[in-house]
Amino acid sequence: MRKKLGILPLGRPTFDVAYAEEKLAAMIACLERLGHAVTGPRHLLFDADATRQALGTLMEDKPDILVLLQATFTDASMAVEIGSVFDGPMAIWAIPEPRVGGRLRLNSFCGLNLASHALGLNARDFSWCYRGPDSPEIELELERMIGGGMASAGLAPALVPSDPGSEGIRIVQEISGSRIGRIGEHPAGFDTCRYDKQKLNQLAGVEVDELELGQLFDLARKQDMGDVDKARDQAKAVAGGLEKVDQDQLERSLRLKPALEALRSEGRYSAFAIRCWPETFTEYGGAVCGPVSMMGENRVPCACEADVYGALSQLILQRTADAPVFLTDLVDLDSEDNTGVVWHCGQAPASMAANGDEPQATIHTNRKMPLLFEFALKPGRVTFMRISQAHGVQQMVIAGGEMLSRPMAFTGTSGVVRFDTPAAEMTSRVMESGLEHHMALAYGDHRETLRNVAAALSLPVLEL
Repeated sequence: MRKKLGILPLGRPTFDVAYAEEKLAAMIACLERLGHAVTGPRHLLFDADATRQALGTLMEDKPDILVLLQATFTDASMAVEIGSVFDGPMAIWAIPEPRVGGRLRLNSFCGLNLASHALGLNARDFSWCYRGPDSPEIELELERMIGGGMASAGLAPALVPSDPGSEGIRIVQEISGSRIGRIGEHPAGFDTCRYDKQKLNQLAGVEVDELELGQLFDLARKQDMGDVDKARDQAKAVAGGLEKVDQDQLERSLRLKPALEALRSEGRYSAFAIRCWPETFTEYGGAVCGPVSMMGENRVPCACEADVYGALSQLILQRTADAPVFLTDLVDLDSEDNTGVVWHCGQAPASMAANGDEPQATIHTNRKMPLLFEFALKPGRVTFMRISQAHGVQQMVIAGGEMLSRPMAFTGTSGVVRFDTPAAEMTSRVMESGLEHHMALAYGDHRETLRNVAAALSLPVLEL
């Protein structure tokens, strides 16, 4: 049956706008080939005002379904607002991009992931599609999306494991009493990083101190040159190419390492959750990613985007694996190749680098400042874990897989993983569960011990 499709193309100017516009044109052409009436703007909407104006015009057209075209990554704020204003069926179409070793040009899946979590928290149903406009099955998939298929229904978690065993009890006891330093607030529209201090403390006995981002910047500027040189030597020991980046920006970045160490010592913190962008670039002038990598290698995990539950997940998995951990984004799932890509800007512990490959000093792909460490993740068995608040319910989410020996998919730190669950099913389970966009990663298979930890925390377990 012919329907009226209202479209809202969402994008961010920090990504590859020309490429996003090319993909957007292909997406719109694909929708029009289906024979439905397509109404709405044919250009990217980069800010809230432009999106609200376009939504107001669309509401007058009374579309049968509203389709958000997730051309690049965006936060979830507009998806939530649109879902609250428009009471009809809603869908999100996100698109993959080639794994060619360059920058993550669109990061569309991560935008879909954030929207899925935020809409789930608001009990707003939506349908979705993650497929390129030129893929063989795209018309079938889009008709399914328009018809309400693949809706975000939410997965029922498993029962709470009954026996924590001595190992689960030990790990929870060791975590209890830990302190997380939250430096700055999470970015707007990142509902994935919201938390309640009291609720978290009741769950795991972990305290959170809320620090201002300016405190870190001021402390970094005051660091003694001897400590800065020590951080430089530590970076040189794990990565090549430090001399190739802007040296003033590099020094500012390196100063964040002893500053974090000083904060850790003063506050007795076991982990940090840091608002890493945009202010580290726009106000301070250097990336925190490299220092975060070095802190993680030293068993002081640091969660990006002030993700406190991400930091808690890292603490638990680090203790379980007795090894450094990496808080990563899932940025792609390919059903044909049956693999996914996990990625972050450049802050994974250097010990996770592929065997024989030296991490390289680099700059942030969007913000163009150092220090980041760039490398492909080494092959081997891996475990993913998140203490999730999806759909307003605390649970432990676990996944297992094999990191493959593949070329670097995207700049930064990235790895190609074959999950134990087929990629097509994994995509559905991530969307249906409303999972947050950050998961902690450690090498080895630690799922059984994590089930014991979940039992000790009285948490249900969802296995992806």
